[in-house]
Amino acid sequence: MLSALLAAAEEEATSPNPLIPAVYDIIWSAVCFAIILVFFVWKFLPAIRKTLDARAEAIEGGIKKAEIAQAEAAAALAQYQDQLAEGRAEAAKIREQARTDGGKIIAELKEQASVEAARITAAAQAQIEAERQAALTSLRAEVGSLAIDLASGVIGQSLSDDKKASALVDQFLSDLESDEKAQAK
Repeated sequence: MLSALLAAAEEEATSPNPLIPAVYDIIWSAVCFAIILVFFVWKFLPAIRKTLDARAEAIEGGIKKAEIAQAEAAAALAQYQDQLAEGRAEAAKIREQARTDGGKIIAELKEQASVEAARITAAAQAQIEAERQAALTSLRAEVGSLAIDLASGVIGQSLSDDKKASALVDQFLSDLESDEKAQAK
């Protein structure tokens, strides 16, 4: 058996390995690879590089456009916020002005109402005084005629003389007024 093993080992040493190619195959494969590599570097690599550069430029341009758009949006937002703050300040100013104007109008209306009330009160008092005087005059005349009739009945004489009658009525009324003043005290 040992001889069989030695024979198999000798046979293996002399026969080529099927996994390792022959030297001429390696040389021809290297030449073909070099030709394909040169053709690829000369023809395809510039086209690929040009495509990659164009794509990089497009991406950088998109990024720049996005940055510009973002800056414009930020500026527009800041302007909008400024306008909004300005509008709020103006609205507050208008509300405050309206409150001030409303207070002035209310004060003016109160003043006008008090003046009108005072005028109406004065007119009413004047009218009451005039009516009181008219009532007193009417009452004096009526009381005078009643007093003359009563006195004529008591005295039994006719008091047709106006001077005597008016003097008598005036005396009677003054006596009545002094009695009322004395009772009021």
